[in-house]
Amino acid sequence: MVLLLQYTIIFASVLMLVALGGCFSEHSGIINLGLEGIMVIGALGGALAMNLLPAGTSGFVMVFVTAIAAVVFGVLYSCLLGVAAIRFKADQTLIGTAMNMLATAAATVFVSAYNASKNPDNTSSTLQYISQKNAFIVRIGGFEFNWFMLLAVILLAVSWFVLYRTRFGLRLQACGENPQAADSVGINVYKMRWSGVLISGALGGLGGIVYILAGVSEWKFEVGVAGFGFLALAVMIFGQWKPTKIALAALLFGFFRALSNVYTGFSFLAGLGIPSTVYNMMPYIISLIILAFTSKNSKAPKAEGIPYDKGMR
Repeated sequence: MVLLLQYTIIFASVLMLVALGGCFSEHSGIINLGLEGIMVIGALGGALAMNLLPAGTSGFVMVFVTAIAAVVFGVLYSCLLGVAAIRFKADQTLIGTAMNMLATAAATVFVSAYNASKNPDNTSSTLQYISQKNAFIVRIGGFEFNWFMLLAVILLAVSWFVLYRTRFGLRLQACGENPQAADSVGINVYKMRWSGVLISGALGGLGGIVYILAGVSEWKFEVGVAGFGFLALAVMIFGQWKPTKIALAALLFGFFRALSNVYTGFSFLAGLGIPSTVYNMMPYIISLIILAFTSKNSKAPKAEGIPYDKGMR
């Protein structure tokens, strides 16, 4: 039961962070289907930071530098979406798809080259962080508390406050609902949309490093993040683009994802003889079922996915 709770919270933290990133982007009017790719690149940045920091680095510095590296890599990669969708008004769905495909391939090549630079016989796409991982974990009995769990809760509160209690958040939402009206009262729609995209890159990148730290001490980058970016999109839609509802949806989806890690510890589940692949598929099956019944009532920002042209009214 402790392991189920532990994995539920950490996977919910990942989904919540990435879904909040998508929420900011879509509230600005930009659909970010590239969250999967941003997660991969953020995970790459964080894993490299852990590997490059010298032995004996304090836990606080390790956590801080790793988080910043993941955020920076995620932000930089999200600039591809910003340039293509905002500057050149390209199709946002195609951009996101391309970003997802490019990220896994680029990360695999980069990590292979990085490993080969240290050992010519090692061209794998795997990065290890066995000893470094201890800096992120505090053991409370049988429960492994990860500092990113606390960070996710803090960012949830900050996101809610920014969206609903600040001028910036209200302007951001105005740009996703009616950019022409927002522009007419002096709001720079392009800047707001860039802000939404970059925030989504920061949160998506952070979600990527949290994901690969969830249960293992090494990551093979050619497997990407196993569709978690798309699962986060489902969480965002089910949560109606609202931070508090996104948090609840993330806990629900995180619970089903956690089952695939710990179901063998429950005798009644193990006795059913259900293959492990079914449990791995369960979060995605649940997302399809839930979205099939709820998506028709979803209230997405009205102008999301529509390129903004200042000359049009």
